[in-house]
Formats: sequence, C-alpha cells, structure tokens
Amino acid sequence: MEEACLVGKKKSLQEVEAVTEPIAVEEATTVNSLKASLEAIKECDGVVGYIVRNATSASIDLKDPTKIIDYAILSSSALDAGKVLSELFDLGDASNIVVNGKSIKMVSLIVGESKVSLFMDRSADSEKVLRRLHEI
Repeated sequence: MEEACLVGKKKSLQEVEAVTEPIAVEEATTVNSLKASLEAIKECDGVVGYIVRNATSASIDLKDPTKIIDYAILSSSALDAGKVLSELFDLGDASNIVVNGKSIKMVSLIVGESKVSLFMDRSADSEKVLRRLHEI
C-alpha cells in the first residue's frame, strides 16, 4: 500500500517538472530575441544605448560607459514613476514613457517581463525607433 502512494507522488512530481520546463525555455528565447532586436536598434542614428532588465538579470549597452549609473537610476525611476502616475490618475497601462532632457531622450517600455529603456540623442526620432523595435 505504501509503495502505491510513493509511486503516485513520484508520478505527479514528474508531471510538474515537464510543465514548467517549456516556460523557462520560452522566456529565455524571448529575452534573447529582445536583446538581438535592441542590438539592431542600437545601430540606428542617434541611439546611444539601452538598458534591459527583468527579475533575474540586466543588460546594459551604452556608448558612454561613464553614464551607466546615471542612466540606470533614470530608467528605474521613470518606470516606477510612470506606473504610480498611471494608477493615481487611472490612466491604464502606459505603452511607453518618454523623458526629454537637455541633450538626451529616453524611451522606456515593458516588453513581456523585461523593462527596456532606450537612450538617444534629443533630436533622434523616438517613434521610428519604437516602430523598429516592434517590427523586429
């Protein structure tokens, strides 16, 4: 009788493992695809780099590595503030957040489980960059 119970438990554990495995592979594929898209976008005129992060990792690629901390703080703060303001004013989910500085423009958005911030020259066409991100 005890053996039958153990066999049943072992079988259910195997089923759970089989269900969760494809999800992890799918998420990794999505993240890799997103990084490949961002690499292509980085070559657009005026784009100076990007930050992409999810719950377990972050990837930063900026032309000026001395600005990594500044841009990381700006990215995180803008996404958090956008979420709070959307909830406060009942705006629904924001598709993207644009911050225009004196010389730099940042566009932040959420793609799947990843938070993405693209940094570009102020004169760069952010709409063109966003369209290209969604095309790839």
